[in-house]
Amino acid sequence: MEYEFRRNTLTGTLLANFTMEHEILGVWFVDELGENTDLRQSICTTILALQQGSLNEKRYVGKGISIELDTEQVRVFANVLEMEDEFELDESMSLYNGESEAFCGLEDFEQALLSWQTFLKESR
Repeated sequence: MEYEFRRNTLTGTLLANFTMEHEILGVWFVDELGENTDLRQSICTTILALQQGSLNEKRYVGKGISIELDTEQVRVFANVLEMEDEFELDESMSLYNGESEAFCGLEDFEQALLSWQTFLKESR
């Protein structure tokens, strides 16, 4: 999983670009996590608990994007996907979820989270 974090020097806007299959992660980092140190710390604590085996899974519900963490992987998804069951589609149709959902390993997500933290400190 490749990514790049930047800050627009004119507006101060945060930017997080992830590879195509992980684009939703970039949106989550910017729109849901941002510079929220309490949420970042809570997620780091959750990751540690998952790694130590004292927790099996945890979900963080955001305004538009949520994350689910378990002992092996992280799922990042648009909240609208949870409502997909409410829609009945013709058999020949399906919704495209490629830009609305991504999976990555717990360790990869932890590394991206730590990189985000370092980026925020260095870009102030």
